[in-house]
Amino acid sequence: MSKDPPAKPLPTPEAWEPLLRLARFAARPLERFLAIQAASGIVLLVAAAVALIWANSPWRESYVQLWHTPLGVRVGSFTFERPLEWVVNDGLMVIFFFVVGMEIRREVHHGELSEWRRAALPAAAALGGMLVPAALYTAIAGAPQTRSGWGVPMATDIAFAVGILALLGKRVPPALRVLLLALAVIDDLGAIVVIAIFYSGGIQSSGLLIAAAGFAGIFVMQRFGIRSRALYIAPALVAWAGVYSAGIHPTIAGVLIGLMTPVRAPLGPDGFLESAQRELAQLATLGPASLSSHELAGTLKQVDLARRGAMAPAESLIEALHPWVAYCIMPIFALANAGVSVSGGLQGDAAWTVLAAVMVGLIVGKTVGVFAASWLTLRLGVGTLPAGLSQRHLLVLGVVAGVGFTMALFIAQLAFTDPALLAAAKLGVLAASVVAGAAGIALGRLLLTEAETVGAATTADEAESSTEL
Repeated sequence: MSKDPPAKPLPTPEAWEPLLRLARFAARPLERFLAIQAASGIVLLVAAAVALIWANSPWRESYVQLWHTPLGVRVGSFTFERPLEWVVNDGLMVIFFFVVGMEIRREVHHGELSEWRRAALPAAAALGGMLVPAALYTAIAGAPQTRSGWGVPMATDIAFAVGILALLGKRVPPALRVLLLALAVIDDLGAIVVIAIFYSGGIQSSGLLIAAAGFAGIFVMQRFGIRSRALYIAPALVAWAGVYSAGIHPTIAGVLIGLMTPVRAPLGPDGFLESAQRELAQLATLGPASLSSHELAGTLKQVDLARRGAMAPAESLIEALHPWVAYCIMPIFALANAGVSVSGGLQGDAAWTVLAAVMVGLIVGKTVGVFAASWLTLRLGVGTLPAGLSQRHLLVLGVVAGVGFTMALFIAQLAFTDPALLAAAKLGVLAASVVAGAAGIALGRLLLTEAETVGAATTADEAESSTEL
């Protein structure tokens, strides 16, 4: 998030000024809330709490019925119908993964992962934070029926994790937030690979051909220099349908399309300023008296084209979609998936095993994996520790990384078909996230001091750049 003040709204001649002032006054609290770095995590937490309360209330049947409401499209004899839960998990979440894909490419191109010395530490931390939790889960789960959930404790929820660091205030150097963001990007990439390889069904070649046609359409349109976002929707839908019919989880289509999105700006800031100044200079030579609406419209069109070329397509799409993902799609996903009924208790030893394995994997596995891998990387001299950080910061980072929510719940949906085991996995994710979050705040207050933030060599803009998530 940028710390720049919000742009002053343009005057609205047709509006009644008293009502306009009232609307602006009512909007200020919301604007202040959305400017808080932890706001998306708060919204996510509220959605999860509502789901839990609803699923354990006297109206629990309405919760189940809502997410099993059939939705579909019918054209002639063709019918495509799925429950609302599927629309959220396999439809809306594609947008979430699309943003993740763009953020991965951006970081690799010119972000924290663009130089191997800078990328070594977060890459090692993310790898350790995936392998150790998966190993611990597998060791505890044992039986084949419960072993399939090994991927659940591998993922870190960036919205909650960044929110927890924000609650520690000045104890957290900007460099630690940047390190967490880089770790989360690699963590998401690892989760995507796990989903694509281990949690997809049998591959159907006909679906792959359809998907290839969609991706080829996007590639060709890019080579023709087509900038209109709306025109890319059709080939993107073809790619999504092909990936789904191929037996691969359709969210992978979102990731691949995100990775295909250009990260270079056609004009860049300098080119935009030059073009805009040239067009405005031409208007100035005409003078306000002789300026026609046709000439003004033509100039504004050219300035708007230059504005679109000022930012890379990936940057502008992330900027446009991030609020929708953070404050709409992810909370809806939480509302649809966090509703675990605990009134009847966990059914059977297998469910208790899954619960314990998920919690140990997230709380212990993430902490040990992230810290040990980071320590080893620094010990071997492969990576460098950012200025202003110490081993204590890495320990807090490992604890906070145990907050696994969105991606962990998503993988749980793919890992278990047994409702009892799925409920246990979800409950384990929620409980572990609460424990890890509370432990991260307590440990941060205990180990970190505000004086340690001095000298962190990271700009505020870098520190506040967000990821999906």
